[in-house]
Amino acid sequence: MIEYTTDMSRIRSQQLTGFFEGWLKRPDTETHLKILQNSFRVVAAIDREKDRVIGFITAISDGMLSVYLPLLEVLPDYRRQGVGTELVNRILAETDNFYMIDLCCNEATKPFYAKLGFLSLPAMVKRNYNFSFPEG
Repeated sequence: MIEYTTDMSRIRSQQLTGFFEGWLKRPDTETHLKILQNSFRVVAAIDREKDRVIGFITAISDGMLSVYLPLLEVLPDYRRQGVGTELVNRILAETDNFYMIDLCCNEATKPFYAKLGFLSLPAMVKRNYNFSFPEG
């Protein structure tokens, strides 16, 4: 059974394995938990039978005008089952009073977001590939 929650106080770092697939530098599970706890809003999907987080989406915001959705991840075994769609719909419900809800994605995921009402716009980004996650 998959349960969705916005309550990060119930999430433990041990439940956060397998994420950040393909990342050059992955946060450890303790850092991942801090990312979730420090986000403006979060929705997590939990497989209660396995006591494991199987997906999550984060939102960061100024609290008034704009929201940015930096992370949407679903573990490979749970993809194409509606988990990602449900996570996006739930975070949109949490942030529906904002003017801007933005995200960056690759070409392959544009159709997924378009089905959920997002528009494709040109964007600019900067990445610091020398970044390291803080210790502790």
